[in-house]
Amino acid sequence: MAANELTRTFDAVIVGGGHNGLVAAAYLARAGRSVLVLERLDHTGGAAVSTRPFAGVDARLSRYSYLVSLLPRKILRDLGLDFQVRSRTISSYTPVERAGRPTGLLVGGGEQRTREAFARLTGGEREYAAWQRFYGMTTRLAERVFPTLTEPLPGREELRRRIDDETAWRTLFEEPIGVAVEENFEDDLVRGVVLTDALIGTFADAHDPSLVQNRCFLYHVIGGGTGAWDVPVGGMGALTDALAAAARSAGAVVATGHEAVRIATDGHTAEVTYRTADGEGVAAARHVLVNASPQELAALTGDPAPEPAEGAQLKVNMLLTRLPRLRDAAVDPREAFAGTFHIAEGYRQLATAHAQAAAGELPTAPPSEIYCHSLTDPTILGPDLAERGYQTLTLFGLHAPARLFDRDNDAAREELLKSTLAQLDAHLAEPLTDCLATDADGRPCIEAKTPLDLERDLRLPGGNIFHRALSWPYAQEGTGRWGVETRHPNVLLCGAGAVRGGGVSGVPGHNAAMAVLETTA
Repeated sequence: MAANELTRTFDAVIVGGGHNGLVAAAYLARAGRSVLVLERLDHTGGAAVSTRPFAGVDARLSRYSYLVSLLPRKILRDLGLDFQVRSRTISSYTPVERAGRPTGLLVGGGEQRTREAFARLTGGEREYAAWQRFYGMTTRLAERVFPTLTEPLPGREELRRRIDDETAWRTLFEEPIGVAVEENFEDDLVRGVVLTDALIGTFADAHDPSLVQNRCFLYHVIGGGTGAWDVPVGGMGALTDALAAAARSAGAVVATGHEAVRIATDGHTAEVTYRTADGEGVAAARHVLVNASPQELAALTGDPAPEPAEGAQLKVNMLLTRLPRLRDAAVDPREAFAGTFHIAEGYRQLATAHAQAAAGELPTAPPSEIYCHSLTDPTILGPDLAERGYQTLTLFGLHAPARLFDRDNDAAREELLKSTLAQLDAHLAEPLTDCLATDADGRPCIEAKTPLDLERDLRLPGGNIFHRALSWPYAQEGTGRWGVETRHPNVLLCGAGAVRGGGVSGVPGHNAAMAVLETTA
């Protein structure tokens, strides 16, 4: 990066080259604004990257973020991105032992198969009918709420009128989600499968009065107006590579290895001090967009720090020589692992795990969910691995708050990983370790990341994948018109911690760009 490229005044300096920052950069550059992106790492992408984590193994895994639901097609169209997703043929499989025999619940593969799976598990039609009613309600809500994410924030009552369903409003916006789960479903396993969407990266009980679990559930069922979670073709890095290319081709300057360390602003113009391997420099800007956490924003501007955030998950990446066989012989592993494979996620199991973690103990039966990216998108594997039948597995563990790792992160990680894999093995006809591939050094192809690891690697505050608790998608006091505003008129927050942030969505980046364009039209 030539020094003279950074000496002029830019219309916008964007701090952080994650996917939201790149979305903002591409929109602003395409609108004719001069844009500089400062990224501290030697590559763009943030948590949405594809890497080869195992030495000498040609498998590009979505190392951190791994599925796509909240990314509006509007952003892909507006920016002309060459990026595709593929639908999963199976939604989920949840194994369980009933009356001494292995069985489970397979959701997907057509309405008739799903109906039969519910009947096989529960012995009747009631739970399937309740499932259809409940998710019919969330789909209708998603159709109304999802389009608002790229519009100025609606007011609470405006959003309520737009949803136009008092049962849906009460269920998601006013009562703990546990109330609806218990009212609608009777089977413990079905209740657990429903509840999991409220607990992804969110440490909460089903009846938490703060409703943080409701907000998490809401964002997990509105994506794309359907709630479907899709597989990014080429891995998550395919998205951020396309975004970086779109930003550069529109004229944005993307400077990697440039870490922003300070923002000085008078509300009209700003200066961003950055650090490189060669020393410090300053870039002047009319607007600064911060694609980082609220904690990082406060540190850069010298403002009081917000409440500490805490992540609550274990992320595990694996490469297998083959998929393991299941104890439930009625289900093909290629279907079971193609969707979300729920482990130890019965309703009572989730409550027990939460109570143990809240008491400062690692859960004895850690809940988690797994899926196999390579079944839907084999392009992430090298030709030789694909031909030999290798498969990837991504595991996401719940109820693993950062506090549990404070004393000894390495020891707690190892213990939790061992317990988590034991829960999976209980439903397999062979140990998972028998199926693990090995890298060029002979080590098993498995890596686990705790919240503290994510804080260290990605500067996620407390390892929180959303940067802080998710927000309601409507205006409240202090949220501003787009949900990206800060107390400094020309400094905007375009990361996951913005209102309507969280997940791989690009929504905060889009909204921050719209806020800038409105004020500089």
